[in-house]
Amino acid sequence: MTPEATGRGAERSREDRELFLRYRDGEVEARDQLVARFMPLARQLARRYQRGSEPLDDLLQVASMGLIKAIDRFDAQREIAFSSYAVPTILGEIKRHFRDRTWAVRVPRDLQELTLKVDRIVGELSEELRRQPSVAEIAAAAGAEEEDVLEALQAGGAYRAISFEAPRGGADGDDDVTTLADSIGIDEEGFDRAEERATLAQLLSSVTPREREVLRMRFEEDMTQAEIGAVIGVSQMQVSRVIRQALARLRAAADGAQGAPG
Repeated sequence: MTPEATGRGAERSREDRELFLRYRDGEVEARDQLVARFMPLARQLARRYQRGSEPLDDLLQVASMGLIKAIDRFDAQREIAFSSYAVPTILGEIKRHFRDRTWAVRVPRDLQELTLKVDRIVGELSEELRRQPSVAEIAAAAGAEEEDVLEALQAGGAYRAISFEAPRGGADGDDDVTTLADSIGIDEEGFDRAEERATLAQLLSSVTPREREVLRMRFEEDMTQAEIGAVIGVSQMQVSRVIRQALARLRAAADGAQGAPG
């Protein structure tokens, strides 16, 4: 650092201290001057934590509140620069804003903070490397384990929820707007039916071919017992007996399958 820069830094520190002393003496204008003097610092920190889905104006407002709190709490008699005190105070307000106001689903605080850190690092590395960084590269930059980074990346999906009624986009001026809910699958009974057919096919191996054919004609083709008897050459009473025996075998097979260990 050049002597000129050192001199300017010392002069600024002296001016800062004088403003704080004037503010402590009740001069409200000194507080306004301090806010204006350190607003670039608050703006810089807000930009550092800006996400694509979080308006910069909101973060600037939060950072400004953090700056005001730092000004109100700072002890000018302490031998430290105000910026050293203000930075963690402002960052605390920003992180609290993300933790309490912007997450659609609650996740642990440490995971929230790691998610924000990872999100910022991904943006920085993507710009630096001109490609998406790997998990190992993100973990190295964040000083975290790769498993924790993966968890943070997954937790990023809890940051903001999307309403099912949100339009799917690209429909400006169109009254017939489809929503996200329109693209979500509905209950499909066919899957249950397919599973039932597969289960039944397995259970049918427990009955004889003749019983299987009788059951098919009765329940699939909806034939009467008399019609079935005419086809296979037996009486209606015999058909009834075959059906009862076959159903009893199926029930026993089903009970055995449910009781078998998985």
